Amino acid sequence: MLNVRTSTQVPFLTRRALSDIFKLPMDKVRVFCERVGGGFGGKQEMFVEDILALAALKTGRPVKLELTREEQFIATSTRHPMRVHIKAGADADGKLTALQLDVLSNTGAYGNHAGPVMFHALAESISVYNCPNKRVDGAAVYTNTVPAGAFRGYGLPQALIAVEAAIDELAKQLGISPYEMRRRNIVRPGDHMLSPPPSEFHDVDYGSYGLDQCLDLVERAMQADGPQPELPPEWLIGDGIALTMIDTAPPAGHLADAMIALREDGGFDLTVGTAEFGNGTSTVHRQIAATTLATTVDRIHLRQSDTAHGGHDTGAYGSAGMFVAGKATHAAALQLATELKAAAADGWLSDAASCTLEADAVVSGVRRMSFVELAKLARDRGQPFAGTGNSTGTPRSVGFNVQGLRVAVNKGTGELRILRSVQAADAGVVANPMQCRGQVEGGVAQALGAALYEEMVIDADGRVTNPKFRDYHLPSFADVPRTEVFFAETSDTIGPLGAKSMSESPYNPVAAALGNAIADATGIRFTAPPFKPDRLFPALHEKFGG
Repeated sequence: MLNVRTSTQVPFLTRRALSDIFKLPMDKVRVFCERVGGGFGGKQEMFVEDILALAALKTGRPVKLELTREEQFIATSTRHPMRVHIKAGADADGKLTALQLDVLSNTGAYGNHAGPVMFHALAESISVYNCPNKRVDGAAVYTNTVPAGAFRGYGLPQALIAVEAAIDELAKQLGISPYEMRRRNIVRPGDHMLSPPPSEFHDVDYGSYGLDQCLDLVERAMQADGPQPELPPEWLIGDGIALTMIDTAPPAGHLADAMIALREDGGFDLTVGTAEFGNGTSTVHRQIAATTLATTVDRIHLRQSDTAHGGHDTGAYGSAGMFVAGKATHAAALQLATELKAAAADGWLSDAASCTLEADAVVSGVRRMSFVELAKLARDRGQPFAGTGNSTGTPRSVGFNVQGLRVAVNKGTGELRILRSVQAADAGVVANPMQCRGQVEGGVAQALGAALYEEMVIDADGRVTNPKFRDYHLPSFADVPRTEVFFAETSDTIGPLGAKSMSESPYNPVAAALGNAIADATGIRFTAPPFKPDRLFPALHEKFGG
């Protein structure tokens, strides 16, 4: 038996790959992970598990591998660097007439995710806008450098910087506010959406729609009076916004199973395959089950991300941890609830329809059978009460986010300060408001790190020259502004209990909104993040002098 404990977002896919590589039966390979820690797509691939498995099989002994910081930089994967060109046209009323997007993506030394990332970058970035003429061209190319792979947003943030800049530039030329320009062109329920890859996977639907609410919420918040610091005249202040749409889950094929069973102590064992890496799925799966069974979360005992327990899950990526796997949990809990009602009705009532789950019991107007009593009944009859649920990522719903930023730029030094950060999110029915708010705040913070500080420097021979945090700068807590978070009031018809995903999408519009805010403040369009002072200074010096 090969046992692999690893920090992965995809334990079931890793088991399948190891089984294929080493010609082992699937039941002879176990892959499991504890609470993973940050993933964000970077743990969606098999980087070291095959090496470890080979060593363990050859030696017959336990083997452990831990990458150094430098190895982590050069031997895993990065976000796909992209060069994006956009052409956009609009009539005098601000209605878009043409959008043309051309993307060149650097996939590095291997083809990790090259095609899907390209599809994602080309699709939602312009699908969110109504326009009679659209054209996209994309090429992913191999280069002799560190491979690119999956990372939060999956190509969309790179494309959005260009698309949202073009929308802002059109608005400026037409004398229309950035908010109004977007209101006149965003997709509405019933509008056709582009959703590559090929036509059989065009399975995206409006499970709910709150993009218009998100625009209104951000505009009101950005225009609201609030304390603003008094800055010397060399500081230039500007506002910027950007919006995003994201197709939840990969197209056609994201699968999840869940199982839930009544315990003899009156609690429940819930088994799911999805991994927990700070995305909050451990909490939300228990909430979904508890809500469906009308019990309390502390009675839901969760087992997850272990191929030995079952509960297959394609993986915790593509914003599918709750939207797909959560639906499987909901289906399993519904099946169990039906069984429990029927059992209570058989033992105590003649009318099963009058029996409902309430608090910790199956209740009627006459008698009560507790979960503990039902568990004893199951033991006596030799048949446990259990439910199973299956879910796929089809059809897919869409999520929306709008980001607003107010910045101050020192025209003499290039220093940049964020004065205000606002994001509105359409997450359907928010299952856990505090946790979802944390997802949005974390997404903004992570995106600001990429937009302002983080940069891998690669020399002409393809080598990473700054593979350590001394030279690869991350924002500190003091560098991250407070973000005001608002939620649209919608209920999704596809997601579990009206909810939809909110993991990747808060990240996506941030760099684009920052670029628009800097352009509004300075009158200069900077096109290549990170927007560091040394990047801003030459153009500022040329325009404003010393």
